Amino acid sequence: MDIQNIEISHHQFIEKMKQQDPHFFKKLGEGQEPSFFVISCGDSRTCPSVITGMPLGEMFSHRNIGNQVSLDDQSFQASLEFSLDVLKVKYIIVLGHTKCGGVTAARTGDYNEGMKGWIKKIEKSIETYVSTHDHPEARELEEHNVRQQVINLKNHPVYQRIGEGIPIIGLLFDVESGELKRVNEIAEKTT
Repeated sequence: MDIQNIEISHHQFIEKMKQQDPHFFKKLGEGQEPSFFVISCGDSRTCPSVITGMPLGEMFSHRNIGNQVSLDDQSFQASLEFSLDVLKVKYIIVLGHTKCGGVTAARTGDYNEGMKGWIKKIEKSIETYVSTHDHPEARELEEHNVRQQVINLKNHPVYQRIGEGIPIIGLLFDVESGELKRVNEIAEKTT
């Protein structure tokens, strides 16, 4: 892939959207009213709108390695506040995925020094599960990480102040099958 592929694909996208609705871009330019705020991993295989089949304008997204909800992440806090207070989203989705490099790095300790601070957040997210399960599989840790981020969101001061009652849904995207699995039922019972 190179830049020409992006240019060609972009022009095809414009033509496709104009064929479906000649006023698509005019409407898009009038503003956004997304139904969903999504916190997802930055992994290139996990674009929230693409894997859920949602059109542009339906998902306001925040992405980072390992889909972490962290109190000291000002960018996440601003995204959460904006989505709840200004955009008035109806749902929040925590979207994790299988084969997550962030979870693998946290599990194995194999990462470059520049990522240490962020990977430590993921290590903290999975440490209770690792300490109570013998040799957990990667998928178990990826699911647990999503559940933990649901809990972190429910306890986040911004959510508690202006998001109470907005459902938080934890999903795990299987990169090998394309399936989405809901994984936060346990978190809902323990908080």
